[in-house]
Amino acid sequence: MILEAKNLSRSYRNGSKKLSVFKDIFMDIEPGDLVTIMGPSGAGKSTLLNILGTLDKPDTGTLKLDGKSVESLSNNALAQLRNSVLGFIFQFHHLLPEFTAYENVLIPNQISGNEGDHSKANELLDYIGLIDRKDHFPSQLSGGERLRVAVVRSLMNEPKLVLADEPTGNLDLGNANRLIDLFKKINTDFNQAFVITTHNPEVASIGKKKYYLGNGSLSPTDKF
Repeated sequence: MILEAKNLSRSYRNGSKKLSVFKDIFMDIEPGDLVTIMGPSGAGKSTLLNILGTLDKPDTGTLKLDGKSVESLSNNALAQLRNSVLGFIFQFHHLLPEFTAYENVLIPNQISGNEGDHSKANELLDYIGLIDRKDHFPSQLSGGERLRVAVVRSLMNEPKLVLADEPTGNLDLGNANRLIDLFKKINTDFNQAFVITTHNPEVASIGKKKYYLGNGSLSPTDKF
């Protein structure tokens, strides 16, 4: 088991009022899982993904990542676990503009204290058909190309689980479909586990496990 979440709840304070985002969420992620979480804007999808990625903490509940209870870890130990087990893909890519596509892909290795696996970076860029664009800066790439670079960057440390937050949210239909196909291909070729949040039924439909987050609860579904 890569991830085990039990009884996760999260709320926010708005003055004297306590606003519940969600409560009593359970989720298990195993190798090769392709999980999609669909829900409307404001339902808490990003908040849930941040908690699963240990970037935020729940009010109540427990989370195990790669068999380790994250609540018992120091900040340094948690950062090391996060960097070795998880990969992240954000809606706005977060490529560093002063680095080339190739250098951006190397960043997770370098954060881990390594010099960087240059052959792997080349292999991943070749895998997504961008090896001829490796020396281009993000401003010289299309939106779809930047997101593909962000996707393979998330794979550099061979994470057991990749978390993707609304990855097609800023893409046109053609690039969104190409990205969906890339997720399915990576899941098949590398047995890579994904959790993908979306408000798009077409993206949600690729999940082997599908969930709907709404009205404060997470429910399995086959409706999309």
